[in-house]
Amino acid sequence: MKISVVSPVYLGQKMVNELVNRIDESLSLICDTYEIILIEDGSPDESWDAIEQICKTNKNVKGVQLSRNFGQHYAITAGLACVTGEWVVVMDCDLQDKPEEIPNLFQKGLEGFDIVYAKREIRQDGFLKKISSKIFYKIFGYLTDSKQDSSIANFGIYHQKVIQSILSMKDHVRFFPTMVQWVGFRSTKIKVSHGWREEGKSSYSWRKLINLAFDNIISFSDKPLRLTIRLGLTIAFISFLSGIFYLYKYFNGEIKVLGFASIVISIWFLSGLIIFILGIIGTYLGKTFDKVKERPTYIISKKLNL
Repeated sequence: MKISVVSPVYLGQKMVNELVNRIDESLSLICDTYEIILIEDGSPDESWDAIEQICKTNKNVKGVQLSRNFGQHYAITAGLACVTGEWVVVMDCDLQDKPEEIPNLFQKGLEGFDIVYAKREIRQDGFLKKISSKIFYKIFGYLTDSKQDSSIANFGIYHQKVIQSILSMKDHVRFFPTMVQWVGFRSTKIKVSHGWREEGKSSYSWRKLINLAFDNIISFSDKPLRLTIRLGLTIAFISFLSGIFYLYKYFNGEIKVLGFASIVISIWFLSGLIIFILGIIGTYLGKTFDKVKERPTYIISKKLNL
């Protein structure tokens, strides 16, 4: 029963050796044949050189270099397209996802589950990152009508049929956790220990997090469009009630001078609202345009041991 481990690598030059050693130790406890697929995602450091050195001495390690930085979830997709194992583990390279938890995930999967999520019981992240993550998943869950758990990320073990279903999705925007949730299958979660980041800091800035949230909300849901309909109907209803109220005051002689300011404010408000709604529609059209071009979501530059 072969197990494949997929890990995107970005700014991981100092971590990949320890990552591979710890994965080797963990996988040797549960299976005889396995593969570790490291996807170098256009990292500005010497991550690819480190992967090349490992691949020369360890044939269980497969290296994939992308032509540029495409992003974490696109790198994961590139790795998933190369797996041959019956079970696939997806994890980050920063060692916050502990390789020692893989046997626990695997044993839980053998109980009849196709997906076993790793639930980070105590996140070893800074306060701002924890808060931003919770806010992101709250908003994302609401706007996509899905249940999101900020304690669950990419780390988990997935049966091959789950991976094939994900690869069959032709979405231009890739977000691995939501894609796993969308394909379904029998799933569960187990609590795992979460480690501190061994080197450097997360590559996700506030700007990247906002862009990630926006792209995925637009890609996975049309709820923003439906919310604009509710907003328009609400404003129309309030305007109707306001019209009846001021008409009543007019016939009762309570309005002596018609207000210039209220007219200007109303025009500016409604104009801004119209532009906002057109912007949302334009964004969806832009995403459709990107999809119609059918460009690849990633480009592989080099492969090692594949």
